Amino acid sequence: MKKNILNNKSVLITGGTGSFGQKFTEVILNKHNPKKVIIFSRDEFKQHEMELKFHKYKKKLRFFLGDVRDSYRVDLAFKSVDLVIHAAALKQVPASEYNPFEFIKTNVLGTQNIIDLAHKNKVSKVITLSTDKASSPVNLYGATKLTADKITIAANNFSFNTKYSVVRYGNVFGSRGSIIPKIQSQVNDEFVTITDKRMTRFSITIDQSINFVISCLNKMKGGEIFIPKIPSYRIIDVVKALTPKKKIKIIGIRPGEKLHEEMISHTEFLNTIEFNDYLVILNSSDLKLKKNKYKKVKFKTMSSYNSFENNYLTVNQIKKMSLDIL
Repeated sequence: MKKNILNNKSVLITGGTGSFGQKFTEVILNKHNPKKVIIFSRDEFKQHEMELKFHKYKKKLRFFLGDVRDSYRVDLAFKSVDLVIHAAALKQVPASEYNPFEFIKTNVLGTQNIIDLAHKNKVSKVITLSTDKASSPVNLYGATKLTADKITIAANNFSFNTKYSVVRYGNVFGSRGSIIPKIQSQVNDEFVTITDKRMTRFSITIDQSINFVISCLNKMKGGEIFIPKIPSYRIIDVVKALTPKKKIKIIGIRPGEKLHEEMISHTEFLNTIEFNDYLVILNSSDLKLKKNKYKKVKFKTMSSYNSFENNYLTVNQIKKMSLDIL
């Protein structure tokens, strides 16, 4: 049986008070045996709430106030850390278009701090969490996340003690800022607003995302972008599932928004290998070496891995999933 990489390890989660960080903390404390879990974030109130929620694990749990922009604080937090899950990011697309330099400071320069100080402190493995918006980006948020992906992968060129990889996936179903809470907030309004009836998105549950990241921690050799095979949904079907009798008002696509999201571009497929339930984009600079380490799978040529040319959740499936989170 393969050894669980989380057992008896000190794990640090940047952005640890966010939706992913809180659930990841819950899972690894309840189902694994880490030596220590360090929550690194700017939100003192959410840290306090987590401290109360996970009180029985107080001997294993540490809270560290700080910002990934602050290299001094990151350096202090990384002492004696084995594994880093880098989840801290600014994420709202409209906000990125209006505040571009703030997104660059957090998503790009903050990631550079994570890379440099993980290397300095001899962290064993770092996973940077990415997004489908990083593939062929059309907005500044996506561009900053693509840059974060690139510099994370490139870090393997100079760091031999630390391995760096990326996990890229789509919208977390029902997460803050996603379509479901937006529709729920309009339940008493005259109509529900959507940007375009043709719009599609990838869908992954929070539990699926947690399990995938843990799986990738175990598998990673450094230099990979891991992508789960997940279904899509049509935005119009989400409205039908949640508010079937509501009128719909089309308000038009917002700045920086795509009709369909993409997780692997046409060009990236040249470096992509396929497994049963996930895909891996390999670093082109050492592609031959990496392919020798991975099981080779013949992969059919596609234009891209996008939310439009994909399997869709039905209205009933969306309804059932919504009941589980609302």
